[in-house]
Amino acid sequence: MIVTVTMNPSLDRTIVLEAPLRPGEVQAAASTREDAGGKGVNVARVLTAAGADTAAVLPLADDDPYAAALAATHLNIRPVRVAGHCRSNVTITDPAGTTTKLNLPGATPSTAELAALQTAVVAAAEGADWVVLAGSLPPGVPDGFYATLIHAVRHRWGHAAPRIAVDASGPALQCVVAGAHPDLIKPNEHELVELTGVALDDAATPSLVTASARAARTLVPERIGAALVTLGSSGAVLVDSDQTLAAVPPVIRVRSTVGAGDSSLAGYLLADSAGGSAADRLTSAIRHGAAAASLPATGVPKPGDLSRADIAVTRI
Repeated sequence: MIVTVTMNPSLDRTIVLEAPLRPGEVQAAASTREDAGGKGVNVARVLTAAGADTAAVLPLADDDPYAAALAATHLNIRPVRVAGHCRSNVTITDPAGTTTKLNLPGATPSTAELAALQTAVVAAAEGADWVVLAGSLPPGVPDGFYATLIHAVRHRWGHAAPRIAVDASGPALQCVVAGAHPDLIKPNEHELVELTGVALDDAATPSLVTASARAARTLVPERIGAALVTLGSSGAVLVDSDQTLAAVPPVIRVRSTVGAGDSSLAGYLLADSAGGSAADRLTSAIRHGAAAASLPATGVPKPGDLSRADIAVTRI
């Protein structure tokens, strides 16, 4: 069982343009669609599509329009009833795959609602292999809330507690790394720079990969168990206590990068659940991230969407 937690779910509206975005002008859209989004929900969708046993914990009001989009995903959800509605995000993509996103902040949960969410996460963690804390925190939620959830899960379940992965950014991620020692984090290069303060030379893929590995190594294993750093077209780096590995993705036609990082994390977890080696986990992350980027909107990759091209994994 893999449990995902989405504190700030979003109704994702994607608009596909026939030409590059021209700010200040009127343009025709080729198509539009709505999906149940939020990083944890996106991870759960990929896991479910692959047949993994998954539960998604999230806040949800009874009259929230998000519920209809969520029902279409057929996820195993564990909703926590709240008063506020989920936020809406707007993504604009063009034929070249360039993505522009407008993200709204979401509703502020009450103290009682936060307590209920914590209780639900701790309960869902029973017997799980992983708990995934993913995405931004809603307005008004303390920066340390993810760290609080980690401590609560580990306190309740002790040696039987699941491993915990965190895909967040900014102060929420900083608080987790500072005092909660997650088993895995999944930053992109920008989030890694913000977290570590180590500058990355992005002039070329080799230097970016090496610099990302060096920055992640400042955290592993003292503050985190492992780091999966996603680097877009430059691939990904996996740093754990034993080794540092890098791989580049297959050549694809990029249609939308929305959800690619979430799919990479799901791919990693799927390989881990299957008993895969570090190289297997990195390869699976690369395949799933590339497959997501080749799909329109926030479509999630299914096993049949994955590239079968060879992916070379190198040790750094």
